[in-house]
Amino acid sequence: MSEINITPFVDVMLVLLIIFMVAAPLVTVGVPVALPKTAAGALSMGQDEPLTVTLTADGGLMIQTTETAPAELINKLRAIAVERVDNKIFLRADGAIPYARVMQVMGALNAGGFNNIGLVTDTGGPTLDGGAADGRDG
Repeated sequence: MSEINITPFVDVMLVLLIIFMVAAPLVTVGVPVALPKTAAGALSMGQDEPLTVTLTADGGLMIQTTETAPAELINKLRAIAVERVDNKIFLRADGAIPYARVMQVMGALNAGGFNNIGLVTDTGGPTLDGGAADGRDG
C-alpha cells in the first residue's frame, strides 16, 4: 500500500486555522489608551486597513504606532491620504485628554484630507437615560 495518509495534515491545518482566527483580532494598534466608555455601536470597516491616530494620556500623538510631532501631523496625513482609497480614519483619545485638544486633532485630520472621522471608545458606558449600555444600572 502506497497511499498517503492526509489525516495528520488536516489536523495541523485546522490547528493553524484556529490559531490565526484567535490571533487576528489581537493585531490591532497597540498603543495603550484608557478610552472613554459610551453606549455607541461599532462602525463598519472599509477595504483598507483602518488608519488610527492616537492621543495618549501624556499628550503624545501617534499615527498607528509611530510617534508624530503635532507640527508634522497634517503633512504626514496628506502623504498618507494620497496612497489610500478611502478617507476613513479612527481617532483614539485617552479619557484624560481635554476636549479642546481632541477637537484640535480632529481639525488637523480634516485638514490632512480625512473627513470621515470615527471616534473610538470602549463599549458598556453610560447612556443618557442614566443606565449602563449593557442593561445594568450605574
